[in-house]
Amino acid sequence: MLIKIKKSSDIPSSEITPESVYYSRRDFMRGVGGIAIGSAAGGLISQAALAEGDKTAAELNLASKPAWLAQKISQRKPVPASGPFVTVDAKTPYSDVATYNNFYEFGTDKADPSNRAKHFAVDPWSVEVAGECNKPGKYTLEDILKPHTLEERVYRLRCVEAWSMVIPWVGFSLGDLLKRFEPSANAKFVEFQTLLDPKQFPEQSSRFATIHWPYVEGLRMDEAMHPLAIMAVGLYGDAMPAQNGAPIRLVVPWKYGFKSIKSIVRIKFRSDMPTNTWKDLQPSEYGFYANVNPAVNHPRWSQATERRLPASLFMPQRVETRPFNGYADEVESLYTGMDLRRNY
Repeated sequence: MLIKIKKSSDIPSSEITPESVYYSRRDFMRGVGGIAIGSAAGGLISQAALAEGDKTAAELNLASKPAWLAQKISQRKPVPASGPFVTVDAKTPYSDVATYNNFYEFGTDKADPSNRAKHFAVDPWSVEVAGECNKPGKYTLEDILKPHTLEERVYRLRCVEAWSMVIPWVGFSLGDLLKRFEPSANAKFVEFQTLLDPKQFPEQSSRFATIHWPYVEGLRMDEAMHPLAIMAVGLYGDAMPAQNGAPIRLVVPWKYGFKSIKSIVRIKFRSDMPTNTWKDLQPSEYGFYANVNPAVNHPRWSQATERRLPASLFMPQRVETRPFNGYADEVESLYTGMDLRRNY
């Protein structure tokens, strides 16, 4: 049975709600394998991340960027004046977006990705397309981007750990990309895979890692074709930083952040539901759908509110979490008749 959804405009994004301190995924990872997974549900920025805050955008944009990509990003369509592709919420400062990251391939602390991604190489880059489609093959990044006009979209990003950001992405429609490969009638789901490269991703060779690399995620086809879902190649008008998923990543704003897989090298059309990394690791806590739902708590913390970054112990910036992360008017119909507690 669907939960009752208010319109986005009914819930003030600035509303502050008291809440107890949450347990984190760090505790869970210690329990199953001894690795620490960041400062989590409390959302407090680590001292290492704060120390990076004075760096410029150029210093924090750590991915190499070929000239053709920089030029294409410079020709992007501007943010629309209104509508679902933009929000009135204040943008999270670039320095926080670029230094407070979950990208466990680089490390398990929030500051590890920006500290360890300084030599991450994105050129050349290719994406393999496979499965239930008429045009499988290996496509260079330039092949992938060439037909698409990039545009800027300002989306809320809600982490399952109960912190959030507001980010101006540069990207293009995921649905438009998938149509180019002519998925067959058998394609009911689409699976994505992150680069597997222990030389660039130190945690992929760690003896203590409990994640089964490479990282994989998936969407149902109607979710993937929804206009809000994008493939992003930049943020804040520049190329995607390595620590944020360079050179190309998924952004699905109505789902928890772990669904928005980074550094994609493979897209596979499937007739069956793919597994996803966090569900594979702990299925009782991380479901396939991962729609933002304040009425369904994580087993170890509440999802009713979130800490909007930047935040600190003395300025917690607590706001009320909205169903589907505030995008219910656009996406609720995708789940008509579904039990959103069972299909979490």
